[in-house]
Amino acid sequence: MRVEGERTALSGTGGDRPARDGGRRPRRDREATERRILEAARDLFGEHGYDGVTVREIAALAEANVALVNRYFGSKAALFGEVLTGESVIRGVIAGDPEGLPRRLAEHFVRQIDRRPVTAMSRILDRSAGHPEVKEILLRYLEDVIVQPIIAQLDGPDARARALLASTIIMGGGPVRRLFGLADLRAADPDEVIDRLTAMFTAALAPPVRHRA
Repeated sequence: MRVEGERTALSGTGGDRPARDGGRRPRRDREATERRILEAARDLFGEHGYDGVTVREIAALAEANVALVNRYFGSKAALFGEVLTGESVIRGVIAGDPEGLPRRLAEHFVRQIDRRPVTAMSRILDRSAGHPEVKEILLRYLEDVIVQPIIAQLDGPDARARALLASTIIMGGGPVRRLFGLADLRAADPDEVIDRLTAMFTAALAPPVRHRA
């Protein structure tokens, strides 16, 4: 949880300094420090995973005081959640015309496959998903950024089940990437991959067909 309206800072590397202009400088200093901390955390979580990074290492890379990391973000787990939220682009992909949602999701999936180097978000999820301390954060991220926005686009019954099915396709790329790599998918015709994925997302998001007994 972040603390707003600070006027003083903790001493040490990267600490905010008192202002002489009525409090404007500390806010600018704080925003710059928070930005450096988030960037450092993104790079380190992406490289080493959640368990392989300490708050002290994040603070050192950000040239910030360790106590400021905890004061601004509350904990390493909360900082991890902030990094996830800041890196995510999927919410923008989901927003828009509901009829075009399956193809937008397919195109997003293919963009992630073809991205070189692999995005920070992909690395962070790949290297941190199994850690028990961040399980709740990942669940909340999935719920708030993917599942609920998809549900809001759907009409008809069983919207949550349909959204979760589409989310399974989206998030399932991580294990495939870790186990098999991306060479085969990158070698495939991207238009054909998009068409196939569009069909998969269309089927996942479609209202259920009730068969008569």
